[in-house]
Amino acid sequence: MRIGVLTGGGDVPGLNPCIRSIALSAIDRGWEVIGFRRGWQGFLEIDPTDAASVAAHSIRLDREAVRGIDRVGGTMLHTSRTDPRTVAGGDRTAHVLKVLEALGVDALITLGGDGTLRFSAHLSQQGFPVISIPKTMDNDVFGTDYCIGFSTAITRSVDAINALRTTAESHERIAIVELFGRRSGETALLAGFLAQVDRTVIAEVPADPDRLMALLAEDRRSRPGAYAMCVISEGARLSGEGDGDEERRLSATQRSEQAVSRRLALMIEERSKEGTIVQQLAYLMRSGDPDALDRMVGFAFGGLAIQKIESGETGRMLALRDGNYTHVPIDTLLGGTKNVDVEALYDPVRYRPKLTDVQGMPMFLY
Repeated sequence: MRIGVLTGGGDVPGLNPCIRSIALSAIDRGWEVIGFRRGWQGFLEIDPTDAASVAAHSIRLDREAVRGIDRVGGTMLHTSRTDPRTVAGGDRTAHVLKVLEALGVDALITLGGDGTLRFSAHLSQQGFPVISIPKTMDNDVFGTDYCIGFSTAITRSVDAINALRTTAESHERIAIVELFGRRSGETALLAGFLAQVDRTVIAEVPADPDRLMALLAEDRRSRPGAYAMCVISEGARLSGEGDGDEERRLSATQRSEQAVSRRLALMIEERSKEGTIVQQLAYLMRSGDPDALDRMVGFAFGGLAIQKIESGETGRMLALRDGNYTHVPIDTLLGGTKNVDVEALYDPVRYRPKLTDVQGMPMFLY
């Protein structure tokens, strides 16, 4: 049995523990594992008749290759944001299948977010055995309560928010911390709650700038340190502005509009004459080594993926639901959008999470 592995989309901590777990679980069964470099883009650059091409875009994952990688963030296989169906020149699905056949790959395990896993589901529909594993620091893959990388992103965010308090207090300002999350405000919701900030603005609820500014000004005045803390999702909207969804799909360097955190800060300084500090955590949220939870989930998902292949249960996406490891049909993520349950978990008037009534709820509140 020969297993293929790839990572696609943004890197997150926890991918390398998962890759190591896949490799060691397969090796223990006498199987071989080949890692494909740079996600789906690596497939498109492989000429299966050219040994140099294959060597440049793939690597044998033996015990030595994965030794110690679990202690390191990111992905040893590198990554890309590529969908073989939408590249220049048209749909390259047939080429991907050709490479898999030529290299003798019996089943493929894909680690990725929404884009990577959508093509994984498509490949499964073509009849190829695929197991997909959800990873994204936004935790926004529909069909699972948890994605690899989410816990570390929250941990990084809470640490940075609390560290920024010293500067905010020293200068008696309103600090605005922007976190990744284009469509889902879950990172802002949990990080804001765990850091106990004054106000949290999530992607799902447009914020009234005047009401928010008044609340933050009062927060600052009521505290002996004369500062206030606000967390805001990258995808948050301020009332009266367009939704900006197409703009937010672009990389940060390609966007023409100013970040929402900076737009809010300018409004505060112009209208209320309060001083501000703006901090976009951005890629720092998903940099560095994985925390304990992302190590655990990475190891567990890796082992479970091999178990499913061994039992002949492919065409599945691994998932955590109600705190339990499970698996669902691989196209489940196509069936909806994962967002914060605003009614249950958020106060849109006070711009604060509601996360204290938790009896009977799973660990991640869904």
